[in-house]
Amino acid sequence: MQEVDDMELVKQAQSGNLSAVGELYDRHRPKIFRYIRFKTANTQVAQDLTGEVFLRMVNHLSTFEPRGVPFSAWLYRIARNLIIKEGQQESRRSTVPLGYADDLNHNHNQDNPAVVVERRLQMERVWQGLEKIDDNQREVLMLRFIAGLSLKETARTLDRTVASVKTLQHRGVLALQAALAIIEHKVES
Repeated sequence: MQEVDDMELVKQAQSGNLSAVGELYDRHRPKIFRYIRFKTANTQVAQDLTGEVFLRMVNHLSTFEPRGVPFSAWLYRIARNLIIKEGQQESRRSTVPLGYADDLNHNHNQDNPAVVVERRLQMERVWQGLEKIDDNQREVLMLRFIAGLSLKETARTLDRTVASVKTLQHRGVLALQAALAIIEHKVES
């Protein structure tokens, strides 16, 4: 049986099908949570904001209109706006705890402890590198490579052109590579 695509589920949900709403939630909640968790330092805040994203989805689903990009881009835009609003309420920006990012959807119980430690150290370095690059570049890299959005979805989420996203992505990758080289040099010293 072929899986129903998001737009078909949206149509069903707009017609009052509650199981379609539940399917949209189940399908998108893990990635939305992971994206929000990367942007916040508090698991409880991330859970609350994730819940708010889907509450807004339910409240505004009747007015949702596809505009040539996947439904998920709309959800990421809601999440991004909530994160910005949350950030304005906090006086300073926080960071993700050591290694937490790699643990979000991965069970390490079956892994070798040395592998687990190495993964956590790698994730810590990547996060440190991301913290050192431009905010716009970081946002693009997170949406593209952590959340898994396409160029078009990322552009729609950030209200930018695809060309602008490509440029930010290219510059962001170069900046991240440079930041990681500096971090690696400090570790070796």
